Amino acid sequence: MSAVAAELAGVDKAYGARTVVRDVSFALAGGERVALLGHNGAGKTTLMKMMLGLTPVSAGNIRVLGHDPAAAPAGVRRALGFLPENVAFDPAVSGRDMLAFFATLKHRPMREVGKLLERVGLAEAAGRRVGTYSKGMRQRLGLAQALLGSPCLLLLDEPTSGLDPELRAAFYAILAERAAQGVAVMLSSHLLTELEGPADRILIMDRGRLAAAGTLEELRAQAGLPLRLRATLADGGVVEQSCAAADKIARLRALAARPDLADLSIEAPGLADIYAHFTGGHFTGGQAA
Repeated sequence: MSAVAAELAGVDKAYGARTVVRDVSFALAGGERVALLGHNGAGKTTLMKMMLGLTPVSAGNIRVLGHDPAAAPAGVRRALGFLPENVAFDPAVSGRDMLAFFATLKHRPMREVGKLLERVGLAEAAGRRVGTYSKGMRQRLGLAQALLGSPCLLLLDEPTSGLDPELRAAFYAILAERAAQGVAVMLSSHLLTELEGPADRILIMDRGRLAAAGTLEELRAQAGLPLRLRATLADGGVVEQSCAAADKIARLRALAARPDLADLSIEAPGLADIYAHFTGGHFTGGQAA
């Protein structure tokens, strides 16, 4: 990883008497992919808006690419890529012309437009009006505009909304490419099942606070949730047990010693289990709720 791309220290955000972000601190390094998880209303979007300088902090400090985002020079702003949760484009304009408009705003050459449309899978639909695009196609166009100019920091708010599994896989492949080039990536989501592999580090928000932060393995250790052991017997029967990580070897040895053992597997707590532990939430339909 390279230098710090963004750093938050003790950040609060309040709207009148209602505090929506409370004492949040973390850093994001170049080349790092960080997933910002939380239920709707947990403060994810507000954090991103503060990092972009779109809304002021109420307390604390934010530095993005070495600057206060609220007063960052134009060059720093052009080094940021942002994909909002609800992408809105002029429905009467073609995808190509829409992306060309954003390229003009970012002072980027027009040759980037065609390359990005091809990279996000919209080359064949580039001449069509955006009003004819599906939600997934609009999301891909939004990703293309976020990638304009090879930004140093990507902030993506619920970026895979409306994408089918194949397109989600392609989306995460693009993020992996950019991270390998040193780009810092933060994406917010309440879709947990798809993030266990693509995220280098995970931040869990709960009611405006940062409830937990770390790699998946670090969060498993922090949560201290039991492992699940499953032994399949020769007669087709199944023995299932839960145990603490410290007891794993002893339990495995005991099960492996059974003469009727046909198969043995071990399952560590998944991100859904970890999320529920730190937030008191529950997991349903692939989403944190």
